[in-house]
Amino acid sequence: MRRFRPRRWLVWTLVPVLVLLISLWGTWQVSDSRTFQFYGGLTDRVDTADKVVALTFDDGPTEGTPEVLKALAEAQVKATFFVTGRELAAHPEHGKAIVRAGHELGNHTYSHQRMVLVGGDFVRSEVERTDALIRAAGHTGEIHFRPPNGKKLLSLPRYLAQHQRQTIMWDVEPESDGTDAADPAAITRAVLEKTRPGSIVLLHVMYPVRQPSLAAVPGLVAGLKERGYRFVTVSELLALRR
Repeated sequence: MRRFRPRRWLVWTLVPVLVLLISLWGTWQVSDSRTFQFYGGLTDRVDTADKVVALTFDDGPTEGTPEVLKALAEAQVKATFFVTGRELAAHPEHGKAIVRAGHELGNHTYSHQRMVLVGGDFVRSEVERTDALIRAAGHTGEIHFRPPNGKKLLSLPRYLAQHQRQTIMWDVEPESDGTDAADPAAITRAVLEKTRPGSIVLLHVMYPVRQPSLAAVPGLVAGLKERGYRFVTVSELLALRR
């Protein structure tokens, strides 16, 4: 009986395709990782025994900012707002209100594009234009950076490393971990269950579609305080590690 041997052309065709698919899958995994990048520093939480937690909000500022600030004032906690340059330019008064209230502004790029297949000039523009607007809003401390959707690959981490800055991620994300993001009570439960000392919590509260997340803030703050946690900004959290 004649032994079956795959045609050589088929092998030479399939192997490169498989290699390409595996490479693309690996690239996607790295770009989406909450705990790894090729260059520079990345923080998704701080390893500490202190019961501290950083509450962070992405996007904005928008017309909904005053409502967010009111909720935080009533809860008596400080937070870090990772804002986009485009929205900060459209609502500079809200950026200034965030700073006046004692909260921290962070950089979330100018246009909120995914920072994966982009070049160095694009990265520089996205970061530095937003930095300038954050300074104009009155922020005087270090400006921390968080990539849109947590996506980063080569150009962005390289730029941040060259400027002695790191990527700020998160380890608690109730809106995208399988929790019912339309249920404030479910969001609160998820945060209480998953928060550890040194956690960074991510929420989106700036748009009407995210009202459940904003509605969850009083409950999750009260619940964490009952468990002995105190709320700090990202800068204060990083200082504990140092």
